[in-house]
Amino acid sequence: MHADLLHSVADGVATVVISHPAKRNAMTAAMWRALPELLPGLAADPAVRVLVLTGAGPTFCAGADISSLTGDDDPQVLAVAAEEALAAFPKPTLAAIRGFCVGGGSQLAAACDLRFAEEGASFGVTPARLGIVYPASSTRRLAGLVGPAVAKYLLFSAELIDAEHALRAGFLNELLPAGRLAERVAEFAGILAARSQLTQAAAKEFADGRTGRDAYWTAQAAGSDDTAEGVAAFLERRAPSFTWTLT
Repeated sequence: MHADLLHSVADGVATVVISHPAKRNAMTAAMWRALPELLPGLAADPAVRVLVLTGAGPTFCAGADISSLTGDDDPQVLAVAAEEALAAFPKPTLAAIRGFCVGGGSQLAAACDLRFAEEGASFGVTPARLGIVYPASSTRRLAGLVGPAVAKYLLFSAELIDAEHALRAGFLNELLPAGRLAERVAEFAGILAARSQLTQAAAKEFADGRTGRDAYWTAQAAGSDDTAEGVAAFLERRAPSFTWTLT
């Protein structure tokens, strides 16, 4: 079957689907290149308030499809470029995970803001099986997410861990019973889409350790109607209608 990145937008949520069922959604070189090309358009689309990344069928992503690489392709360069583009996406991102989330799949999931998984999912960071030096930026992101001890456990051993272990380690935000993932992701993405983009964009920068724009966000807050709208909606017991958008 064809390998591709599929995407759609509905109700404020952009859904990007990793689709390569013949290889458990392993990313081809073309798919790695396509992700950084796709994301800027979704980021600039005012109809998009949240991004969900998932895999087609019963698995998320089993890593890189080595058979798709040519002599000119460096799989680590391709994977890091896609990972960094996803991490830099300025709106909330959520990985919806079933089945295998391994190697490059774990890189993509770690680059998202949030990760929800279904029971039975498996996670692994596997360069030690191949004698590959895991990229420094990816190692730092993983250690920042799960802590140095768990990052070393995963990187040193290249062993897979189950979803319960990933939840305890802090890699996952939520673990859902079988059959509940799509429903919960849709529900939570809808919650995110209804919240203030101003709050989310500033919080994402601050939480990710990006500094130097405190004055910018103070000015954005001062010039926005979001705070007044949020307070009024609370007092009037209605849903707020926030108007600030990324430009």
